[in-house]
Amino acid sequence: MANEGLFYKLLLWREKRIKEKHFILIISFIVGICTAAAAIILKQLIHFIQHVLTGNFSADGVNYLYLLYPVIGILLAGLFVKYIVRDDIGHGVTKILYAISQRKSRIKPHNTWTSIVASSVTIGFGGSVGAEAPIVLTGAAIGSNLGRVFRMEQKTLMLLVGCGAAGAIAGIFKAPIAGLVFVIEVLMLDLTMTSVLPLLISSVTAATMSYIFTGTEAMFKFSQTEAFEIERIPYVLLLGVFCGLVSLYFTRVMNKVEGMYRKLGTYWKKFMLGGVMLSILIFLFPPLYGEGYDTIGSLLNGQFSHIMDKSLFYDLNDTYFGVLIFLTLILLTKVFASSATNAGGGCGGIFAPSLYLGCIAGFIFAHTSNYFPFTMYISEKNFALLGMAGIMSGVMHAPLTGVFLIAELTGGYDLFLPLMIVSISSYITILMFEPHSIYSMRLAQKGELLTHHKDRAVLTLLRADSVIEKDFQMVSPEMTLGDMVKVISRSGRNTFPVVDERGVLLGIVLLDNIRNIMFRPELYNRFHVSKFMVSAPAKIVINTPMDQIMQTFDDTKAWNLPVVDEMAIISALCRNRRYLIPIGRYWSITFPGTNLLKTDPIYCI
Repeated sequence: MANEGLFYKLLLWREKRIKEKHFILIISFIVGICTAAAAIILKQLIHFIQHVLTGNFSADGVNYLYLLYPVIGILLAGLFVKYIVRDDIGHGVTKILYAISQRKSRIKPHNTWTSIVASSVTIGFGGSVGAEAPIVLTGAAIGSNLGRVFRMEQKTLMLLVGCGAAGAIAGIFKAPIAGLVFVIEVLMLDLTMTSVLPLLISSVTAATMSYIFTGTEAMFKFSQTEAFEIERIPYVLLLGVFCGLVSLYFTRVMNKVEGMYRKLGTYWKKFMLGGVMLSILIFLFPPLYGEGYDTIGSLLNGQFSHIMDKSLFYDLNDTYFGVLIFLTLILLTKVFASSATNAGGGCGGIFAPSLYLGCIAGFIFAHTSNYFPFTMYISEKNFALLGMAGIMSGVMHAPLTGVFLIAELTGGYDLFLPLMIVSISSYITILMFEPHSIYSMRLAQKGELLTHHKDRAVLTLLRADSVIEKDFQMVSPEMTLGDMVKVISRSGRNTFPVVDERGVLLGIVLLDNIRNIMFRPELYNRFHVSKFMVSAPAKIVINTPMDQIMQTFDDTKAWNLPVVDEMAIISALCRNRRYLIPIGRYWSITFPGTNLLKTDPIYCI
């Protein structure tokens, strides 16, 4: 109690002495330090585990422990999550988007450390995923919980979540600009003068911390020995299209494979299938082990002759088509290895798989093109670099993040123009087939995604349980006008749904339509509801997407529409063209907010 009293005194002192905008800058600085520390710890843990397990593997022989290590990794991570965490910590970026959209930017405190433990074990033992998404969730959780400790409002809390995510990207990649751009593009936070400075402070602080403790060199050593020429721009455009198609393949297949795993039901079934699939793929293709950054480094430096080390295909290292076929198979199977890792119980993200696939895709494109005598020679290492930006742009729907991240990761600033070209062309290509990124796809399907579209963002943030009313009365078609008047006298509404004995909607009665006869007692027994009820302009089926609902309101020009289930049984009757939620039977919604909405409520029965 004494500590709580002291803390409250500290809060009061802060409110008096430090302005809110200045305090946010201080908190963003602290968030940057904490996220950088978390990123460094995670990377060191992964490298330590990998060195202990695989440091003595022979390069020219078969290593059967590849069959065992990944299974142990996802088992340990899965048991940790299942029995200790007891919460879903997978799909880190999706969790952040959900927290922003549906949880008022509140992320559970355990996310500040649980993802580090689970992902380090998963990736260290060979799980074919990346550490970036878990550390982004960790950073966002640090920002969210620091904000909650200091009693920050929701808008500030959202900003601190973005600061944590930006700091995590900057800290793990040493890429401060990419961290800022990632928050804007992927997390869809608005960039304003009040938000850009905290985001920059977190990014720069985290990157500086990484420089201090891990050195100033770029994450991947890349030296441009072959200058880019304008004549190669058509090849860059074709590479962008190719990367867009590969991104589409990766997104669609991952979504379907994860859906297949979800249908298995029990944890142990998922683990068995995921473990078997992962171990076999890694045994056949050792470059799938872990994040795959060694493979990226080799391709960026033109040392692709060692790609098949530690594999069954070691003797084909020096053959042209051997390398090409081997990398093509990796390109096709990486998505299955990543899906098996996460679905089988592991914890990891798709940052690293995106970079990995992009590097391989760019190399395959250039390697294949150079085989033909009628094509212009293109640098394989340069196009491997460009492919990384292309795949990241396509998978994440974030072309700017792809450009700046790859430039900062490799120091390849001389390739800025082709990086932009390949990122844009890849993004446009996948956008023709898939409107949402791999992160937002699940939330978009549920209608839970917060976007830059302001009207839809407001609809997303509104919750039905805070505006529910339940005082509507239904009538039957056989009811007389006299009985109808008695119902009206007990009701405060002017709309009454007409249903049969099964609850099927037959029509509606509007008070305005019977106002001229409801005060004539001589007509009470002569008229029945069936005589003066009218049909609804349209019916809305429960769980109809919001954009279709709004289109129905626009088409019918109606202010109220009934909501029914698949059997046409009435579930709700809503009034207001601006917003509709199909909620439980016989409910009513009234919106707080503007004066118009306060005086003109939405009615739902």
